[in-house]
Amino acid sequence: MAVAQNQQSVPIGSKLSWISRAVGARSRVQTNKALWGYAFSLPWIIGLIVFWGGPIVASLYFGFTEYGITSAPKWVGLANYTRAFTADNLFWSSLGRTFTFAALYVPVAIVGALLLAVMLNQKLVGTNIFRTVFFVPHLIPAVALAVVWTYLLQPTLGPVNAFLRDLGVDNPPAWFTSMDTALYSVTMINIWAAVGGNTMLIFLAGLQGVPQELYDAASIDGGGKWAKFRHVTLPLLTPTIFFNLVLAVIGALKVFTTAWVATQGGPSYATWFFALHIYNQAFLYFKMGYGSALAWVLAAILIVFTSFQVVTSRRWVHYEGE
Repeated sequence: MAVAQNQQSVPIGSKLSWISRAVGARSRVQTNKALWGYAFSLPWIIGLIVFWGGPIVASLYFGFTEYGITSAPKWVGLANYTRAFTADNLFWSSLGRTFTFAALYVPVAIVGALLLAVMLNQKLVGTNIFRTVFFVPHLIPAVALAVVWTYLLQPTLGPVNAFLRDLGVDNPPAWFTSMDTALYSVTMINIWAAVGGNTMLIFLAGLQGVPQELYDAASIDGGGKWAKFRHVTLPLLTPTIFFNLVLAVIGALKVFTTAWVATQGGPSYATWFFALHIYNQAFLYFKMGYGSALAWVLAAILIVFTSFQVVTSRRWVHYEGE
């Protein structure tokens, strides 16, 4: 028995091949298992390198070139980044609109999804039906949602303004066609889609993971509904809030589809977000090099915001067992 064990488990040393040492195996059996694991995951690894890593490296290179798709890339160094920060009139304005959208979207979407999840977490008859109804908009493609809302909010023929006129509103909002309301209209649509989507579903899963005995203990101590929510639900839900917050910020800074379908960035650049600016530079004006540089600026912004959230989360996120 001892001899068999010695044959199966040999200390890492000269008897093991470089393959065994590379995969961290201590025996031939472990090496074979590791190699089979890598073999099964090889298609995914190849796809990751070719279809994810390749484009990232290529876009990083193109960001330092003048590249118009139809011509060979020409190295220009930091010229694209210098142009973005100093000569592009739409750079700062589109970035400002994106931050404005994020400031409006993120808190309302997070709070709205949390409140909806709390309501749908109640043990009432028909709750599963309401969960399905609220989640349905998330199953519809974003392009289709934007098209539907463009029709609903059409200033002259749209049913929303027709209903407002029936209520006595003489001059209903122009929604997507007005500079004053276009940004808020796009924000409203995205909030409507986010509140009942994955954010709500993740909050609902987090709520169902809160132990019932903690609520029972709070009730014995005389705690009401608000006290239970503040001192039991919220502290245990902070990891879920943190996760949804990170995703919401990233999604808000990358907003594109609704503005592209509903307004094309108008009217008068009122909804010209940064992601839309990147798309137009790269695929409409065929300035792929400059578009790649803008994409890396956005990537840097996302990294900064995400890192800030991760660092500050240590002060307010409480994990069970800590």
